[in-house]
Amino acid sequence: MQRCVDLNLHPRQDNPRLKDVDALLEGSTIVACMGDRLTLASFGMAMTIWPRLLAAVTTADEALLCVRQHKPDLLFVTEDLEQGYGISLMREVEEIHAPTRTLIFLRRENPLVVNEALEAGADGVMFISSIGSHRGDFFKALQRTRDGGVYYPDAIRAMVRETSPQDRDAQLLLEDLSELELEVLRLLTAGQTNREISDELFVSAETVKSHVSAVIGKLGVRDRTQAAIFAIRNGRDLIPSAK
Repeated sequence: MQRCVDLNLHPRQDNPRLKDVDALLEGSTIVACMGDRLTLASFGMAMTIWPRLLAAVTTADEALLCVRQHKPDLLFVTEDLEQGYGISLMREVEEIHAPTRTLIFLRRENPLVVNEALEAGADGVMFISSIGSHRGDFFKALQRTRDGGVYYPDAIRAMVRETSPQDRDAQLLLEDLSELELEVLRLLTAGQTNREISDELFVSAETVKSHVSAVIGKLGVRDRTQAAIFAIRNGRDLIPSAK
């Protein structure tokens, strides 16, 4: 299903949230991979999505081909696909083109699927049931992930914490962080970018970059996304709620 959207939706032009989303997506390119064709078509027809949509597909193989060809900024995916599995797709996209930010919509609201999505390196995780609700998860996910942050709302964090066993080795790694490194990790896990962390802590962006690298090294993780996941699972009271 390659971008076969025949309708053009015209939402109210004075909608402030629409303008905000449009600004967040400015300059971005998008690939969407969703198993439900009605959901995919509705998503693709959204006024803010359509001008930036490179491809709308329903299978993992099609999505991987699009990522290889287009190297999109954003991949929106659901766990259920016509062929393949959305969470496995995210892992493969990370290997093919790591700069692509992956945001997944989960239909199944259970800890097993949530933890699987985090392990796959999802930059943003949302429940489908939250879309269109007052929580504004979609908008917040765009805000947080646009410049390299992550977005895991409180419902996601709660499931992860409840199902994560106490790991003494992980606790020791966190205890080995300096006070400033721990503060950087708190802010990183809240989804803040290096620039935002710099403003928050009144230090230079280069200092923040150095501390982020130190945190990643001390925790033995691959990148800032994995550091955030590590902290959510093992940080308990150290980690703030999503904003």
